[in-house]
Amino acid sequence: MADLKEVTDASFEEIVLQSKKPVLVDFWAAWCGPCRQIAPSLQAIADEYGDQIEVVKLNIDENPATAAKYGVMSIPTLNVYQGGEVAKTIVGAKPKAAIVRDLADFISDEAAKA
Repeated sequence: MADLKEVTDASFEEIVLQSKKPVLVDFWAAWCGPCRQIAPSLQAIADEYGDQIEVVKLNIDENPATAAKYGVMSIPTLNVYQGGEVAKTIVGAKPKAAIVRDLADFISDEAAKA
């Protein structure tokens, strides 16, 4: 279980927008309690579905340009990027099962469709 990859304003295009598979970007900050709350769920999703979707983190305090570009106003915000575009936005802390359900279009899993 590797820690989630951190992306920055500088690496965002290469890692996220040019990815061949969907990428779930967790817009977070160190001071954000709900962000810390969902971190284990995102790690579990990365571990379980990493072959289908990439999960990365972007610290909005250290990388404000990307957060601003995509209109991230509250955190945690989870954006799924596919083909260089935002395909889905999930705002707020949710349990893992709810996040997996929200990702059903991007991952194939029987639990996600339940």
